[in-house]
Amino acid sequence: MPSHPPHLDVVADGPGRGAEPAAGPAAGVPAPAHDAAWYEALVREHATAVHRYVTRRAGGGEAEDLTADVLTVAWRRRDDVPDGAELPWLYRTAAFVVANHRRKGRPVPVADVPDTPDADDPALLAVRDETVRTVLAGLSPRDREVLLLHAWEGLTGEALATVLGTGRGGADAALSRARSRLRAAFAAVDA
Repeated sequence: MPSHPPHLDVVADGPGRGAEPAAGPAAGVPAPAHDAAWYEALVREHATAVHRYVTRRAGGGEAEDLTADVLTVAWRRRDDVPDGAELPWLYRTAAFVVANHRRKGRPVPVADVPDTPDADDPALLAVRDETVRTVLAGLSPRDREVLLLHAWEGLTGEALATVLGTGRGGADAALSRARSRLRAAFAAVDA
């Protein structure tokens, strides 16, 4: 893993592409043997989770392309993907890809959003609840992201810390503070 947060060295990847963290393993650390078979297994195991993550944050119309961008970054940066923490690394990369997409100012085509949520994704059902939407909208973007990574993506501990770009203690503290603010926001709505 790089000795510094990857978001500090984001570089452009050329025409028609988003940005991605700069390549190269940390100095003195041997790169893992991530070959085509490793990549195929990574895609099989995590592509659906990455797609859902991207869909929740960027809408369904662009999700396929953005997911492909995330997986392309994973192939290009395969030597930087930490063994055992592939999904958190993919989520962190997806956050950068989605952020770059938003900065480009492309509108999300509302006509492509389905009328009914995916029955396999209870997180989308929760978003239809007006109280939940109101409470989540009232939280800071950081608190909202921490809570959604925990509740929707199922991240805890080191995995959550990896996606947030912080240590385990920082991630635990961020989750605790976000939960406390969420309880207060629900209490204010109920009052």
